[in-house]
Formats: sequence, structure tokens, C-alpha cells
Amino acid sequence: MSGHSKWATIKRHKSVVDAKRGKIFSVIAKEITVAASQGGGDPEMNPRLRTLLLKARSVNMPGDNVDRAIKKGTGAIEGVLIEELTYEGFAPGGIGLIIEVTTDNKNRSASDVRSTLSKHGGNLATPGALAHQFHRVGQFILDKNAIAEEVLMDLVLEAGADDVVSDEHEYDIRCPIGAYDHLSHALSQAGLKPSSSELAYIPTAPITLKELDVAKKVIKLIDLMEAIEDVKAVHSSMEIDPSIADQL
Repeated sequence: MSGHSKWATIKRHKSVVDAKRGKIFSVIAKEITVAASQGGGDPEMNPRLRTLLLKARSVNMPGDNVDRAIKKGTGAIEGVLIEELTYEGFAPGGIGLIIEVTTDNKNRSASDVRSTLSKHGGNLATPGALAHQFHRVGQFILDKNAIAEEVLMDLVLEAGADDVVSDEHEYDIRCPIGAYDHLSHALSQAGLKPSSSELAYIPTAPITLKELDVAKKVIKLIDLMEAIEDVKAVHSSMEIDPSIADQL
């Protein structure tokens, strides 16, 4: 069991932003459509779709919305082409950003991402510029009151997790991408509902921000980026110094 979660402050902040912006159903619907178009509409034969259905259930997404998204993906009903794109950029303080987009108009998405970065002290990077600064893992954030630490460790390690980071509020469970679906299923079977589950980009060498004004600028930029309709997730190399965390 690792020590204090470096990402806990940002993850809790992100959960609040998600709740406020009110677009979570739209984001999941797009992901479901893409998953169904790539792997078919049968969740038993499509692990990614199966995991997304668990995610949809965890946020009480209406069944009609889910069915419509699957049918758009399989072509059962007419729908627009949805693409998954990844942009790389820099925020104030040299913080690296990986911005995941699910869109039906990549020109609009590129314009929105570029404009938001440039207006708030950042800039778009060339593709691949930040690839070495992050590694891709499955990540689940779980409230610490949900389960005892020892019980959780036995459960997730058996299901393929390779690290669990904890702080006073939550567990941050990480696994190889190939174990993501199996671990998601194991948590669901145990009656555990993560507050966040995703294929995340974890920074290999996080940048610790000690200047409150810079940290506020980066968080504001991430907020605005996540408010863009087509943006699914924003991952950063930011680590907040404990001395300023309570002021954010």
C-alpha cells in the first residue's frame, strides 16, 4: 500500500467539476457509441462496452440513453461518426496536459482546445511531445469508507491491480490496461462503486507547484477545458504542494 495520494486533491476537484457541468451522460453516451461501433453491441463479447455499461449504471444514466447510444454505434439507428482524439499541451508552470476528446466534429474540437489553451496561458504541443511524460493505466478512485483496506487489497490484487495509493479520504487503485475490465467487474461484483474509473495518463515525473497563483491558473484552465462539450478527460503532470493544497 503506497502513501498519500498525489492526485487526491485534483481527483476530488474533478469529481465536483463533473457534477456541476452536467454533461456526464453525453460523455458516456459518446464512449458507448464508439465502443459499440468498434466491438459490436453485445456487452458479453465487447469488454469495453461492458465496462462502460457499468459506468453508466453507476451514474444512473437512463436506459433509453444507453440503448440509443449502442444502436448508433452498431448502425441500428442513424447517427454521426464519432471519433476519439488526443491532444497534448502545456499549462502555466510548464505543466503537461493530455486532453482526450470524443467528437463528431474534429475541426471544432481542435479549435476549442487550442483557443482555451492560448487564452489561459497555455499552448498546444506537437503530437508525441508529452508521450514520454505519462504512462497509461487503469485507475479507479474509491471512497475509503466503502471497504476495509485489507479486504480491498485482497480483492484488487487478485483481480489484476498492481498498485493501491491511499490518503485519508480515498483509495486510488491502478492496474495495467489489460486488467481494467476484469478489475471493473470485480469491484462491481463486490458492490463497490468507484467515484471515478478511467484509463488514465499518470505522469512519470510530476511537477510540484508551490506557487498558489500558478496552481490556481492551472486548475482554472483544466476546469475550462473539461467544460468543453467534446472533452472527455484532461490529465495533467501537476502535483500540488501540501503547503498550498488547502487554499485551492
